[in-house]
Amino acid sequence: MTESILITQAQLRREVPGELTSLLIQDGRIAAIDKGNQAEAARVIDAGGNLVTESFYNPHLHLDKVYTLDRMDEMALESYQAAGMGKAMNAIELAARVKDEYDQAWILPNVRQALQLAARNGNTHIRALADVDNKAKLEGVKALLTAKQEFAGVVDLQVVAFPQDGVVREPGAEQLVRQAMELGADVVGGIPWIEFTDTDAQYHVDAMFAIAQEFDKPVSFLVDDAGDAGLRTLEMMAVRAIKQGWQGRALAHHARAMALYPKPYLQKVIALLKQAELYVVTDPQTGPLHARVRELLEEGAYVCLGQDDISDAYYPYGQNNMLEVAFLASHLLWMTSAADMETLYDMITVEAARAMGIRDSELKVGNPANLVVLDQPSVREAFRYHRAPVHVISYGKLIQE
Repeated sequence: MTESILITQAQLRREVPGELTSLLIQDGRIAAIDKGNQAEAARVIDAGGNLVTESFYNPHLHLDKVYTLDRMDEMALESYQAAGMGKAMNAIELAARVKDEYDQAWILPNVRQALQLAARNGNTHIRALADVDNKAKLEGVKALLTAKQEFAGVVDLQVVAFPQDGVVREPGAEQLVRQAMELGADVVGGIPWIEFTDTDAQYHVDAMFAIAQEFDKPVSFLVDDAGDAGLRTLEMMAVRAIKQGWQGRALAHHARAMALYPKPYLQKVIALLKQAELYVVTDPQTGPLHARVRELLEEGAYVCLGQDDISDAYYPYGQNNMLEVAFLASHLLWMTSAADMETLYDMITVEAARAMGIRDSELKVGNPANLVVLDQPSVREAFRYHRAPVHVISYGKLIQE
């Protein structure tokens, strides 16, 4: 049983500045939202006129790889970000070297460090990818499943069994994904663009969707993550989701080649994405190309933001702070109007949650109490400073630093 919490003097998003509200939390849920609430509660938090919002959701983090950059040189980082992303496949091959020594003994402490940061920064839900292949085996998945239990009720993990090096290219990876699902992984991963031919890419898509159907689980695929306008695995994924009836249960990551698509083809893909109810999670801070966010939004498609990496072979920074991610995205996407900022905030809260299959993330009576009390009164100021929240509440429990 969680203690009751009353938050007073709260500024809610899209409310008139200065019109403050109280929120009552009981039994892990939001029990009341109204002005001037004087209900009794075991704990009272004065928000001081600052924002109180949904907590943050990160639908894309390679959690098994956090803090591995120091175990490597920077060759993969340079290949991934240079030459218009024309050498992205080479970067993945270079990055795979860290898996020669994969071991839960060092992976798990890194994971714990990253999740402690997540809790501090109000990032209460993460879709976390772990590589499964002949080098990594199931070491990353096992580490993440352990962390999922340890952080239950603080940071909620969705563990993705991710065949980073391919399925056709990496014989045995398909069986390892199935074994990971048997161990308790939550999501079937994929990276079909890494295969050498379109035929092999289609097999990759079909095989991973078949496993998802077998275990009745959602899918998360890294698609078209290179500077090649001819890549088509986002389309393959959307078509398969429609055929399998997996609408709303599939998440596409990156889709960086979209930046190079001709307009007529982009329009066709967007139509497929909408029919498949397929979200795209973009991480513009981790590579020079990114999905065409404005056009996706203008056409009513589904898009959100992710952290992607923390100090690994692809990105040297990151602290599981989704306010920081949105701050960077505001610059990289030139989304700097007040309306743009509200959209970006949605892309790290309610839209990111929907991308993860979570439908009760909004700040509404009856929903689980996953929320943050910020140190600023507006979204603009929250982005400007992107500091950790003053208070984080996860499933109705106040998370102490």
